[in-house]
Amino acid sequence: MSKIRVLPDHISNLIAAGEVVERPASVAKELVENAIDAGATRIVIDVEAGGRRLLKINDDGEGMNRDDAVLAFERHATSKISKAEDLNAIATLGFRGEALASIASVAKVELVSRTEDAAAGTRVVIEGGRLRDVKDAAHPRGTTIAVRDLFFNTPARRKFLRSEATESYHLTNLATHYALAHPEIAFTLTNNGRETLRVAPAQDLRERAYQIFGAQFLDSLLEINNLPDASAQFTRIARVQGFVSAPRERRTSRDAQFLFVNGRFVRDRLIGRALSEGYRSILPHGVYPAALLFIEVPLEEVDVNVHPAKTEVRFRRAAAVADSVREAVRGGLASAGFAPAVDTRDSTFPPVVEDSEAVSDVGTSQDQVSPSGATSREAFGLRPVPQQERIGFAAAAAPQRESFPDEAAQIPVPSAARDSSSLTATAELVVESAGRSTTAAEKKESDTRAFPDLPPLDSAYKFVREVPIESVGSNIRPLGQLEESFIIATDDEGLLLIDQHVAHERVLFDKYRALESSRRAESQQMLIPETFDLTPAQASAFEVVSDELETYGFELMRLSGRTVAIKSTPADLPASEARNVLAEVLDTVDAEKRGAARATLRDEIAASLACHSAIKVNMPLAPEKMRWLIDRLLSTSSPTTCPHGRPVILRLAMQDILNGFHRI
Repeated sequence: MSKIRVLPDHISNLIAAGEVVERPASVAKELVENAIDAGATRIVIDVEAGGRRLLKINDDGEGMNRDDAVLAFERHATSKISKAEDLNAIATLGFRGEALASIASVAKVELVSRTEDAAAGTRVVIEGGRLRDVKDAAHPRGTTIAVRDLFFNTPARRKFLRSEATESYHLTNLATHYALAHPEIAFTLTNNGRETLRVAPAQDLRERAYQIFGAQFLDSLLEINNLPDASAQFTRIARVQGFVSAPRERRTSRDAQFLFVNGRFVRDRLIGRALSEGYRSILPHGVYPAALLFIEVPLEEVDVNVHPAKTEVRFRRAAAVADSVREAVRGGLASAGFAPAVDTRDSTFPPVVEDSEAVSDVGTSQDQVSPSGATSREAFGLRPVPQQERIGFAAAAAPQRESFPDEAAQIPVPSAARDSSSLTATAELVVESAGRSTTAAEKKESDTRAFPDLPPLDSAYKFVREVPIESVGSNIRPLGQLEESFIIATDDEGLLLIDQHVAHERVLFDKYRALESSRRAESQQMLIPETFDLTPAQASAFEVVSDELETYGFELMRLSGRTVAIKSTPADLPASEARNVLAEVLDTVDAEKRGAARATLRDEIAASLACHSAIKVNMPLAPEKMRWLIDRLLSTSSPTTCPHGRPVILRLAMQDILNGFHRI
C-alpha cells in the first residue's frame, strides 16, 4: 500500500459525504474493496452472529508499517486520490478513505498488519474512535482487521439491525459478487464456524461461475461479447461481456443478476432494464433472466462518486450504454437460436463515414454485408430506385402461354432423360399458375378499391374494470376462450374476462395453505432423486426454509457441500418444475423476508408452488374444465386477486356496453 496521507480539505469536500456504516455487509464491503486495491490474492472472511459480534477479514496484500497503520484511522487518510481531477477517472474500488474512521467510531476494531520487509507486524486497537493500544505483533505479510460488537456505543442503531439470517445473507451475497468480479483471488467465507464459500483462484469467469453455482447453472448460460470485429463500422462506448441464461432458466426476481461496471459491483436500474429489453418477446412479463454481466466503459464516462455505498453509478451517455447492453444480450440469444438474427443496432449508433467517397463505395457494393446481417445499402438507409419494368410486369394482364418459354426452361429438370412431353406439361403448369396468380392479384386490388381501409375502432379499455369481491356472483356462465389463455364468461351484470392461470393459482394457493394448517401434505416420490447445487446465498436460506418446504410435500436431503437432493415433490407439482420452485423459493424468501413472521414465509412458499403448478397460458380448456375452474375460484378466500396481487377477473358491464354503442 502506498504511503498514507490525509487529503486536504479542498479535495475531501468534493467527495460525496455519507454514512459508510449501515450494516455488517457495508463494513465488509469497504474492507474487501481495500484488500482488493492492496493487491490481495487471498481474502478470508469470518463472521459470527451475522457480523454483529465479529467480522474479521484477512488478506495477503501489501500490508502497512506502524505509522501508516495508526494514520489509517484518520478520516480521508487512505484515499486513493491526490488531486481534484482524479475524481473524473476513478480506477480503484475504494477512493474516499473514510471507511476505517467510520467503522472504528461505532465498533471495537483491531488491525494487525505487516509489510514484506518488516521484521514484525503492528497491532492497533481502537474502541469507539479512541486509540487504546499500539504494539508489535506476529503476523504474515498482509492485513487482518477484526470488527467486534458493531454499534456497541450506539444502541439505537444496533436496534435497527436485521435478524442474523438477513445479515448473513447480505454478507454471503457480497462475497459472491466480489468472487465473481475477481476470479484470480481466492475467497473463503465462514459463518458461525461453518464454511459457506471457498473458491480457489480461477482462470476465467466460467471456471469461477462453476465453483460458485455448479455445473447445472453453468450449462444454462449463454456467452455474450460485443467486441467489434474488423468489419464493424462503429465503436460502441461500452464493452459488454459475460453470460446470460437461456430462456428456460428464468427467475421471478433480479437476485440472480450480477452486474459489474469496470470491476465494481453495482445495482443499476438502467442496466437491468436494458437486460430485460434484450429478452423482449422471449420471456413473459414478470420473470427475469440470470446474468453475469461485466461492462467496461472509459473512466471519464462513469461517475461512481454519487452515493455513499458506491453501488449506484451515473453514466455520462446512459442511452448509449443501455443500447450496448441490449444489443450484446440480443446477439448472444440470436447466436444460440433463441432470437432472430436481425440488425439490433439502434438509430443512436449511426455508422461513422469518413468522406463522401466511402458513401459512394458502399453504395455501389450492394452485396457487402454488415456484421448483423444487413447489407451496407440497408445500413446507410439507401433504398433502390423503383424500376418501371418491374411495375409494368406486376400489373400486366394474364400472359399467354407462348410468352413463358424462357421461364419454363429455367425450371430445374430432375433428370437429363426427361422426355419432351414432361417438359411441355411442366411449362403448361407454370403458365396456368402465373395466370391464376395474376388473376388473384387483380381480384385483391379490386377488393381493396371496393372496401377502403376502415377507420380505427373505439377501444373498450376505458370501460373495462377490475371486479370488486362483493360484486362477484355465483351465476357465472363460461362462453369460450380467448387466445387459449382467458376465459370469456357472462354474469348478471355483463361480460367477464378471467385469466385462467392466475385463477388456478388462487385455487391452488388456498389449497396449499389449508394443507399446511392441517399438516396433510400430499407428495409424489421421484423415481430418481434430482440433485440441485445451491449458491452460497441459497445455502444460507435453505437452513431457514427447509422445514417449511417439507410441510408442503417436499422431501429434501442435504448432501455434501452445497448440494441438495430432491426425493419427493408436492402431488400437484410437475416433477420438471421441482428444481425451479426450489430455486425460486430460496431466491425470493431472502433479505427482509427471512426476518419476517413464519406465516409470511409460508405464504411465499405456497404462492411459488401455486404459480408453478397452475394451468398455463396457451392451454386449451374444455367447457367442463372451465366450469370446474370457475366454481373452484368462487369458493376461494379472494376470487378477484391472485396471491401476488394481480387481478383475476375483469368486467365489461352491460351499462358500459350500451354506453359504448350510444344506446343510452
